[in-house]
Amino acid sequence: MGILACFGVISPFPFYYWLWNHPQTWLDLCGKDRDPSKIMAMVSHFFKLLQFVSIFSVSTLSWPPPFYFWPLFFIGQFLNFRVYQLLGESGTYYGVRFGKNIPWVTEFPFGTIKDPQYVGSIMSLLACVAWVPFLYIFIWVLGYLFMIHIESKEDPATRAKPLS
Repeated sequence: MGILACFGVISPFPFYYWLWNHPQTWLDLCGKDRDPSKIMAMVSHFFKLLQFVSIFSVSTLSWPPPFYFWPLFFIGQFLNFRVYQLLGESGTYYGVRFGKNIPWVTEFPFGTIKDPQYVGSIMSLLACVAWVPFLYIFIWVLGYLFMIHIESKEDPATRAKPLS
């Protein structure tokens, strides 16, 4: 189960990497009648389910959770919720890469925390380290760090051109 769980944990990152670097291809695949961010969100939710199933397959759950679980998990999830609340689906799911006009956001946590959605996700993962073997959390965190690096080099010239 270990190799399959590792595959499940890293499975979305090649997809995100490809979308970031080839937004026009994704836009063309989606066609002009479908929202590329909405389709990306649906595919991403499938990958998230695969990640959770993979993690649960190697986890050893116990109660009560360690003392650090609650603050890490709730702050992490608050950051994720807040990012989605401020950016919406299109802002969260690469809308700017697909040629959408996404307003710049400066409200908390933006302007205070660099990459707040990734920070929140990493905090939530670290909260689970008592139950999930460290290797799987480490691999998942490496995936997030990889995407932080990739997304930090956005070239507006490589954004997709909306289909007419």
